Amino acid sequence: MSNLVQKFQEYSEWRKGVARALEQYRAWIGGSDMADAAADQRLSRLMERLVDDKLSIAFVAEFSRGKSELINAIFFADYGQRILPSSAGRTTMCPTELLYDDTIPPCIRLLPIETRSETQSTSEYKGQSHVWTVLPLNINSGDGMLEAFKQVSLTKKVTIDVAKSYGLFDEEDPDAALEVDENGMVEISQWRHAIVNFPHPLLKEGLIIVDTPGLNAIGTEPELTLNLIPNAHAVLFILAADTGVTKSDIDVWRNHIGSGPGRMVVLNKIDSMWDELRTHEEIETQLARQVATVAHTLVLEEKQIFPVSAQKGLVAKINKDAPLLAKSRLPALEYALSKELIPAKQSIIRSQLAAEIAEITNAQQAIINSRGRNVVEQMLELKSLRGKNMNVIEHMMKRVDTEKKEFDASLIRMQGTRAVFTKLSTEVYTSLGMDILREEIRKTRETMEKSYLSVGLRDAIKQFFAQVKLNLIVSNKKTDEISEMMSVMYRKFSTEHGLALSAPMAFSLEKYIKELEAIEVVYQKQFSATTMLTNTRVALVHKFFDSVAARVKQNFLQANKDVEAWQKVVMAPLEAQIREHKAQLKNRMQSIQRIHMATDSLEDKIASFEALQSEVDAQKNSLLALENKLKAALSADLNALRAAA
Repeated sequence: MSNLVQKFQEYSEWRKGVARALEQYRAWIGGSDMADAAADQRLSRLMERLVDDKLSIAFVAEFSRGKSELINAIFFADYGQRILPSSAGRTTMCPTELLYDDTIPPCIRLLPIETRSETQSTSEYKGQSHVWTVLPLNINSGDGMLEAFKQVSLTKKVTIDVAKSYGLFDEEDPDAALEVDENGMVEISQWRHAIVNFPHPLLKEGLIIVDTPGLNAIGTEPELTLNLIPNAHAVLFILAADTGVTKSDIDVWRNHIGSGPGRMVVLNKIDSMWDELRTHEEIETQLARQVATVAHTLVLEEKQIFPVSAQKGLVAKINKDAPLLAKSRLPALEYALSKELIPAKQSIIRSQLAAEIAEITNAQQAIINSRGRNVVEQMLELKSLRGKNMNVIEHMMKRVDTEKKEFDASLIRMQGTRAVFTKLSTEVYTSLGMDILREEIRKTRETMEKSYLSVGLRDAIKQFFAQVKLNLIVSNKKTDEISEMMSVMYRKFSTEHGLALSAPMAFSLEKYIKELEAIEVVYQKQFSATTMLTNTRVALVHKFFDSVAARVKQNFLQANKDVEAWQKVVMAPLEAQIREHKAQLKNRMQSIQRIHMATDSLEDKIASFEALQSEVDAQKNSLLALENKLKAALSADLNALRAAA
């Protein structure tokens, strides 16, 4: 088992451990009288986040760099043969995602290239099953699987005009004429996108492998440029050891990949340098020189360049040839991926979960502490009645009644604040609502259709980004207003009635604003350099806007979900404390009334409160133990999991 596979399995075990601890905590809360809908909803969302957590690795390379072979060597060597087709020339003709969805049988879903003539992006088509061609995948037959995978590489001949309308033929490209055959036809991929649903152990655990076509597709398929590559947790940029970095390599690296977390360069096919007429030292010197050159050209540190032989690594794994595997240097790449990728992903999901878990557990602790404090106060109050006459008891009843009336008056005043909260919550959607966004997309498309000039197209999209960003900013100001209002309300109830309330749950749309800006940067890189756009480039601009619109829709949809979820839970801690306080006031009044009616029940009542105090203390200890277990599961590192196993 490779280090990368092992690390990923450890990461999966970590997620399962956190999920188990969360479920135990949720079950205890649900089984106690502390449960409320808001807390249960938040815990459900955390569970879903753990289950739906994915980790994607994108492989990017020019044709014949051994990209498919590298995927075979890293992930599929255990099958004893190649799973992805790997041969000289083009084997990956369209972007291909390898993943696992247990709701459908193993299959290959293929999106016809003709969909490029429509206004929908690949992401939008993913939810339309009837559009895809579906091929069954026989996972019990290696040859059958290999044959099915070959379908992804199928091509077709179309006229130049059709290719141009798809944005797949640029007459301004000096090499364009080489793509046209003697009949004036152009060869293009038969498919626009492929999704392979394959029950590989790692894919079952949430790994997604993105296999991209040649570098020219990076600029013509918006799904790659705007979605799959930017959102990948790791991008392996594959070069050939014998050719080094070409001009197209440099352009793609600078414009679409670039240095950053999870970005690595693989110098493949080092076995082409293995020459029996050279000494080992000469080969190593030549390889080191090539690594230094690549690092200098791409402005990277040499430790980010990984020389490997994917083909020899695959052979070594299949034949269990340890010396050949070491010579292929594949383990060094796998170790680097596991060391950088998995812990970074764990850190991200851990920090996201930790903040929300802390808010949930703090709210529950506040309730149990409030309950314990009220029990103690009532018990002391009852003990103070020993030997007291009826006048004292009546005075105490009046005091509790006054306290209850003051609290009820606060609740009535709170209704006014609730009305403002509802009004502001509704106003958030006047700029964030999906209908508003769809109208902006429609207007932009309409303007683009009417524009015959390059500058008109660019201005329409520029205006779209400006308006959509403004909408997010306006909505963000509304959520800030809600947060400030809730903070005032929390402080008021804490001061006036002694409720143990921390600040309300914070919220911001800032991350969605930043994501929108990132989408705009990708678009600008693609189209800002050229002053005049050819017909093909105009078609490509339209295709990119379709994908831009889809990405922005996803951004807004998630923002809407988060705002809605936040609005449901932001008042939950206050409402929980209010319910608890009302119940305690009612219990106090009832206790004193009973004692007023029958003084001989005082000692019995004191005894019952002492028993209740013990019960609350036991609840505190159970809740604290579950919290500690949850925190321990969350903070566990992968090395500890390995040691425990």
